[in-house]
Amino acid sequence: MAFRNYTPEIWAAEFIVQLQKALVYAGPAIVNHDYEGQIQAYGDTVHITGMGTVTVGDYAGTVTYQDVDDAGTTLVIDQQKYFGVKVKDVDKAQALNGGRAVAQIMSNAAYALSDVADQFVAGLYTQVSAGNVLTAVTDLTATGTAYNTLVALGVKLDEANVPSEGRYAVVPSWYHGLLLKDPNFINAEKSGSTAPLINGQVGEAAGFRILKSNNNPQPSAGTTYVVQAGTPMAISFANQLVENEALRDPDAFTDRLRGLHVYGAKVTYPDGLACVTCTRPAGI
Repeated sequence: MAFRNYTPEIWAAEFIVQLQKALVYAGPAIVNHDYEGQIQAYGDTVHITGMGTVTVGDYAGTVTYQDVDDAGTTLVIDQQKYFGVKVKDVDKAQALNGGRAVAQIMSNAAYALSDVADQFVAGLYTQVSAGNVLTAVTDLTATGTAYNTLVALGVKLDEANVPSEGRYAVVPSWYHGLLLKDPNFINAEKSGSTAPLINGQVGEAAGFRILKSNNNPQPSAGTTYVVQAGTPMAISFANQLVENEALRDPDAFTDRLRGLHVYGAKVTYPDGLACVTCTRPAGI
């Protein structure tokens, strides 16, 4: 019998919790999970309701009524990734505290799958509104340039009427290093709160919560990285661990553990994102 202490429902819930903790681009600071509970399997389609803009006219005694078009969209669960591992009997025997071996496997699997999902969401930067893309910054060596670049991203969002609440910016580690040298950057460790340390959040600057990631897209191999800013209302993300089970290996003295993770993401508000391609300075 495979994993006597194995309870799929419990481990599935634990998996999702660990997955959320590991996500940056697909985490709650960057995307919304408003439609998470509406998916059950790969290929599911979530209909997101939205209405068109309303025009305003000059009143001269009569009111003309316009037809408001449905501006809704769909979120398709079009990604499915799996993990499958074999566990030796001796490993199971060492799990004396409620299936410790399984817990470690689920933690490792959650981290590996979250990294893949994170990269998928990071790639959605290409759907940002053209007017919210800054001219590439090739020299960040001058004092204050890294901070001023964030200010410019904020201006783009302001001009697109994006709410200031909840704004974020995702930067690579080396960019974060440049911000640490700027007095305008508020380091999370000095903020007096542990909340910013969740999901890669490292501080605040230029009206943004700053998050650090190793998944910032690189449009071309080398030293160019995309810094993305925006609001969580811009991207919808939904994911579920839809299959999760333990099996006895018929060909060896081992157990098999496998799981299927399905997810999808959609940029529903392109104006709610802004980005810029930055070149990493030499020696940093």
